Amino acid sequence: MTSFWTGKRVRLRGIEPDDWIAFMRFAVDEERLGDLLQTPRSAEGFRTWAKEQAAAKSDGDCFVLAIEAVGTGKIVSSVGSHHADPRAGWFECGVTVGADHRGKGYAAEAVVMVLRFMFAERRYHKCQARISAHNEASLALHRRLGFVEEGRLRDHVFFAGRHHDLVLMGMLADEFAELHSMSEHLDCPSTTPRT
Repeated sequence: MTSFWTGKRVRLRGIEPDDWIAFMRFAVDEERLGDLLQTPRSAEGFRTWAKEQAAAKSDGDCFVLAIEAVGTGKIVSSVGSHHADPRAGWFECGVTVGADHRGKGYAAEAVVMVLRFMFAERRYHKCQARISAHNEASLALHRRLGFVEEGRLRDHVFFAGRHHDLVLMGMLADEFAELHSMSEHLDCPSTTPRT
C-alpha cells in the first residue's frame, strides 16, 4: 500500500530544521502575491522557526506540513489545517506554493490529501478557506476542488496601502466525497467519511 501522505506529484511531511531556506523564499513569494506584507525577517528567524516546527508536539487537528515534489524531492510549498473547532466540526485549510512551482498541480493534490485526512480520519464536517479577493489563482484552485463561495468580507484586509475584500469559501465532507475518491491515490478500498 502506498503511504497516505504520498500522491502522484507530492509527498506531505513534517517540517525539518533544514527547510528554513525554502520557507524564507516562500515568504518573499507571498509578499509578491499581495497576500502578506510583514517586516523583513532574518535568516536566523527562519532557522529558529523551522527548528521549532520540527520539534513541535503534534496537535492532530492543527498542523503545517511541507509539500515535497515526488519527482525531485524539493520542498515546493506548505499546507496546513488551522483554527479547528472539533465540537462544531469545522477547520480552516491553507496552502502556499513557491513561485517557481505554481501551475504544476502540487497545491491541488496537497489540499485534497489534507481534506481527505480531516474528513475521513478526523471526522470533520466542513472545511473553510479565507482568500484575498485579488488572489485569482487561489480562488480558481479552490473552485476547481469544489469549494463554494459562502460570503465576502468587504475591505477586510489591508495590504499595500489599501483595503481588499476577503472571500470566505467552504466545502462539506459529503461534497468532498462526491468529487474526490477517498482512496484516489491509495491501493486500498474507498471509505465513506463519518460526519
